[in-house]
Amino acid sequence: MADHDILIPDEELPEFTLEDIMREFGSGSDDDTVHDAVTPELLEDLPVQELLEDAPVAEHLTAEAEPELLTWTPRPKSAPAADLSDTQSFAPVTTASAGDTQRIDTQKIRTQAPKGSLSDDTQKFTPVGETEAPAPAGAEPFSANWEPQYDQPVEEYTPPEPIIFRPRSRLGELKRKLMEGPEQRYYALSEQGVGKLQIALFVSMLIVVLAVASIVLHRLDMVRENRMRLLVFGELFAMLVSALLCWERLTDGIAGLFKARFNTDTLLLFSFAACIADGIYCLRAVKVPFCAAFSLQCLMCLWSEYQKRCTELHQMDTLRKATRLSRIIKAEGCHEGRPGFAVTEGQPEDFMDTYRAPSAPQTALDRFTLIALAASILVAVSAGIRGGVQTGIHTWSAAILAACPATLLISQTRPAWTLQRRLHRFGSVICGWQGVKASGGKAAVPLSDENLLPMGSVKINGIKFYSSRNPDTITGYATAIMTASGSCLAPLFEHMHKSRRGQSFVLDEYKSYSGRGCGAIICGESVLLGTQEFLKSMGIALPGGTQVDQAVYIAIDGEFCGVFALAYGKLKGVSAGLHALCSQRRLTPVLASTNFLLTEGFLRSRYGVDTRRMAIPEPAEREKLAAWAPEAEDCVPCALTTQEGLAGAAFAITGARSLRIASVAGAAVHILGGIVGLAAVLILTLTGRTDLLTPANLLLLELIWAIPGLMFTEWTRNS
Repeated sequence: MADHDILIPDEELPEFTLEDIMREFGSGSDDDTVHDAVTPELLEDLPVQELLEDAPVAEHLTAEAEPELLTWTPRPKSAPAADLSDTQSFAPVTTASAGDTQRIDTQKIRTQAPKGSLSDDTQKFTPVGETEAPAPAGAEPFSANWEPQYDQPVEEYTPPEPIIFRPRSRLGELKRKLMEGPEQRYYALSEQGVGKLQIALFVSMLIVVLAVASIVLHRLDMVRENRMRLLVFGELFAMLVSALLCWERLTDGIAGLFKARFNTDTLLLFSFAACIADGIYCLRAVKVPFCAAFSLQCLMCLWSEYQKRCTELHQMDTLRKATRLSRIIKAEGCHEGRPGFAVTEGQPEDFMDTYRAPSAPQTALDRFTLIALAASILVAVSAGIRGGVQTGIHTWSAAILAACPATLLISQTRPAWTLQRRLHRFGSVICGWQGVKASGGKAAVPLSDENLLPMGSVKINGIKFYSSRNPDTITGYATAIMTASGSCLAPLFEHMHKSRRGQSFVLDEYKSYSGRGCGAIICGESVLLGTQEFLKSMGIALPGGTQVDQAVYIAIDGEFCGVFALAYGKLKGVSAGLHALCSQRRLTPVLASTNFLLTEGFLRSRYGVDTRRMAIPEPAEREKLAAWAPEAEDCVPCALTTQEGLAGAAFAITGARSLRIASVAGAAVHILGGIVGLAAVLILTLTGRTDLLTPANLLLLELIWAIPGLMFTEWTRNS
């Protein structure tokens, strides 16, 4: 009950006649006051402003003396009465006089009345526009046993359907991440392009050819004495042009000095400084400088930058076109205590967060640059003490160039470039050096049905029945068993049976026979499904002329009923992937399929692989391998693939392992070459044979170490 509701006992209310009411509202009397029986005390707390709205205050009333009494005018009805002859109109409520107005003290009534004493004599009024729900039979309203009526019974209450907030589509979410990461980076690289680098490479190559040709002519004594100064000036000019073409790497070397970071760019910068000083000395002394070797280094530096940019373009192009993204991880507990590779759902950040991290071989080369720089300065100081400043500068120029074989600058970029060009065709990328590192070591590669027999590669080429049974029953039995086995051929049989509009059957009992076939009890009949050899081993008599190379045979209650001939499409990707896995000495492909068609003979004949390089465990172990699902959150991503099939994953795994060998071996060979070059310059300096420190001999040393350097960069080509 609201605070403004007034409950007055019936015995305390005065009774009014019709004449009193008519007189009260002005129809038959001039008396405009409230009835005398209403005491002023009862009107004291009446919320008049809420009960009577929009009425003007009487002229003789003041705001200080009395509250406002408002007049009320009834709203006109939308439709008038049909007959108004017997209708008596009532005058509207007029303003009461101040002297005759009485106030009801509602608070006093509430306080004087004992608690619960008004329950029997109080009338409850329903608000206008609402209907009061009837009380249930046999229960007093608001009593102890009374319950209100609900629109829906409590015992039959059905909660509303929850609002389902469907997550964003995986494809849409993937596309959003790819647009924010790889695609954005791809367009940024595309704006830079490789055209300028290609032009710079071409010009630098011409400069190197001319510089080397000049050295060869001088070595063969084919340059006149009066042309020597021109030759020296040409060598110095060629070096300056080469440095100009490679200015970005030189500026990076300057920035590295301010950050106390030494790398190949820093070594290239000091090589340029040494060659400039030596060139000025040789121009005065009319002596051939070592500028050709520096131009060769600049050529390799530009080639390295070109390879790095092309590699990144291929990587970003591969990812931005993806409609699905799978992550290749290496986890423990796969087969015979060995870790194994598994394929899980991948994200673009698995690659974007890792691909720029420096590799361990590159870090080793950067540290070597500092050692080579310090060693070359020591050799130069030793030579300067023996032969003077000019000899020291000349020796420093030779020592720092010998400490950095030219192919050292491409020892890390060329293997990655060669590999990524191949992976680009299969939609795969390596997740940086951490992915390369995680891919190494002994490991197993489980091969499932989807890997060996991808969807679309097999079809039912024909059906032949050998029984009087209903053909739809035979196909229905075969479909039910094939579906229960989880074979990759199940969709083929389901589609075939659906096209025949056959009846579906439920298996009462299913059994697998060691990967040779399977059987079940259907509608009280024993059904066997498998290869021809399996049915023969189970005592099923096969008629002549049923020899089919690749087919599924069915027998019902010991009677041979039919054969389903299979046809295989081109499986070059699967064959190439298997050969790549089998070529890795520390990788073991493991058959993880329970499909009775995937036998050792089938793998040899269909894919042409040496099954001795594979592991074919027992059927029970295959089932465990098929169900193997490692915790992907704790595993480092090795690679990402955007295409289905074995080829993309296989080449990513083998490519990562080959990239590690090429990078480590390339760094080791070039570090060894730098040490040998420094040692040779030091020995010639200590023995006083600085006359052997000629540009031709230095170029010959560069050529010698370029042969194994380039060989190791080709390691990933055939991975």
